[in-house]
Amino acid sequence: MLRKRHSAINIEAGCDEAGRGCLAGPVVAAAVILPDDFENDLLNDSKKLNEKERKFLRTVIENKALTWGVAFVDNHKIDEINILNASILAMHLALDQLTMSPELIIVDGNRFKPYRNIPYQCFVGGDGSYMSIAAASVLAKTHRDEYMQKIDAEFPEFNWKQNKGYPTYEHRQAIIKHGKTCYHRHSFKLTLQLKMEI
Repeated sequence: MLRKRHSAINIEAGCDEAGRGCLAGPVVAAAVILPDDFENDLLNDSKKLNEKERKFLRTVIENKALTWGVAFVDNHKIDEINILNASILAMHLALDQLTMSPELIIVDGNRFKPYRNIPYQCFVGGDGSYMSIAAASVLAKTHRDEYMQKIDAEFPEFNWKQNKGYPTYEHRQAIIKHGKTCYHRHSFKLTLQLKMEI
């Protein structure tokens, strides 16, 4: 059962990202402030939902949230500043899009950086604990998946419409066969551990 809030008195924004472990494409983050009366029994960590459920929830969240934002940091910036910093940057950029200022930021994971002097707290497994973080996980995942499906048309040999850029055996084999693309993260070890993943 997800908790509505961490604080009983503060306006909370939940933050999460998607695509941190991928070999290609952007890292995408979302920030969401939900109304106090928000209820949805389906809402959960996006990894525990199927694609149809995530798409349905994306519409619900975008329509019912008090405010939400989604931000992309591309693979070139990831290579420049590393994936951790890029993930935090994406969350900050998502927070920039909110139309009301949160009084507390709650973040999935264990790393964050100060944002506009607003207090924050990190929670490992937060996307399975708090509604606003779960909502952010759904938006980040669905917006990123939509993007990867679009660029799959440019490079169908990598099957991004299915693997979304994650380090599957198929994806690594395609990199060996076809080489890197303009969407790959060149700072990542793109073709390692193939034997372990068979």
